[in-house]
Amino acid sequence: MLMTLLAFVVALGVLIAVHEYGHYRMAVACGIKVLKFSIGFGKPIFTWRLKGKPTEFAIGMLPLGGYVRMLDEREGAVDPAERHLAFNNQPLRSRAAVVAAGPIANLLLAILLFASVNWAGMQEPRALLASPVAGSVAERAGLRGQELVLQAGYVGEPMVALKSFDDLRWRLMQGALGKRDLRLGLASDKASAAALDGAPTGSTADGNAAEPVREVVLKLSDISSAEADATMFREIGIISPWTAPVIGQIQAGSAAEKAGLQNGDVVRSVGGTAIVDAQQLRERIRSNLQPSGQPMTQTWQLLRNGQDLALAVTPALLTLDKTSVGRIGAFVGAQPQFVTVRYGPLDGVWQGAVRTWQVSVLSLKMMGKMIIGQASIKNLSGPLTIADYAGKSASQGWSAYIVFLALISVSLGVLNLLPLPVLDGGHLMYYLWEAVTGRSVSEAWMDKLQRGGVAILLMMMSVAMFNDVVRLFG
Repeated sequence: MLMTLLAFVVALGVLIAVHEYGHYRMAVACGIKVLKFSIGFGKPIFTWRLKGKPTEFAIGMLPLGGYVRMLDEREGAVDPAERHLAFNNQPLRSRAAVVAAGPIANLLLAILLFASVNWAGMQEPRALLASPVAGSVAERAGLRGQELVLQAGYVGEPMVALKSFDDLRWRLMQGALGKRDLRLGLASDKASAAALDGAPTGSTADGNAAEPVREVVLKLSDISSAEADATMFREIGIISPWTAPVIGQIQAGSAAEKAGLQNGDVVRSVGGTAIVDAQQLRERIRSNLQPSGQPMTQTWQLLRNGQDLALAVTPALLTLDKTSVGRIGAFVGAQPQFVTVRYGPLDGVWQGAVRTWQVSVLSLKMMGKMIIGQASIKNLSGPLTIADYAGKSASQGWSAYIVFLALISVSLGVLNLLPLPVLDGGHLMYYLWEAVTGRSVSEAWMDKLQRGGVAILLMMMSVAMFNDVVRLFG
């Protein structure tokens, strides 16, 4: 809990500070007098000034935002000698630049964060496929599990080397949401078998050198789910990378404990069906129900400390989204095989920019689909989910946390560029109107638009908070 809170506060502080610093730095560059730079709202708990600078810097008690207060005749009296330093007296291009600088700073931060991870290298699961979900797109395409994916590309586009399973998962999500079919280039059976044993199989730190020998097409255009969630990936059929069918940590009082399963047990078969990987075992447990819907007892053949063993296992019944599934209350699967994904100095920056662009476009597409009803509003997340992800990513190591910061920074930048009156994008719309018509938006219209913008933003925040509560506590 403490790590989650600390990771969340650090994330908020960094992202807000960068956003507001973008506004501040551009204002100073445009010759505008900045009166106050604050991280957080409410009563300041710490203030300071830089020698010879007019700006007061502050940290507020409520770290849920920040602001940059500039000299402005609309907010108070201005000394005639300083009228040329007021924001409202600046040319249109300067005012627009100051407003746009905040979101742009967040996007530039995301590029830098992604690049830093690219330079240092990140351990990611190898793109070695587990058994596909029965009846899924992957199974219909001919995948059976234990295939090593070397390349991927959407139909009509060239295939490129696949870095890791995370890279594959990202392409699967984009393809499913965009209704684009995905081509996969698979390694030979010999290379895939070598990968199962942990051999390099021609891979390098910067990509796969081996050429694919077989190609399959995933009909992602057939996916019906409009949410980037577990249901979508079950439809696709590729949920996790290949891992051995090993029993991990067991919960006290669970079905696994009652059956006598132990940490480290290797499952060889369930009910006479040979088990080849952890994903197949998870699916077997999930569907281990009688026609009446009650859990079914089956014999598990195990390998424990080099000895064969048979146990009768009866999963517990759990209802998820009105669907009954089996659960044993134990972690199923060993650690996946990892590869180090690393880029050179220029490639790292370029890939960081590409990833930032991809996440930005995907975010905008999802928002658009939610507006027109093609995607569920359940995709909206609020501070509770962000805090939860912050804690989880921090516990996984610095690289996972840096990637989390980059993703949130992109989201903050994109969100602030939306044309809502209370956001930076709304002010840019005012300036666009001024550039086209030659006159600024009237005070009356400004007031109406601000009220409408606040209402829309409050509605979005309420939906996001509701989704958070349902997701985390429902």
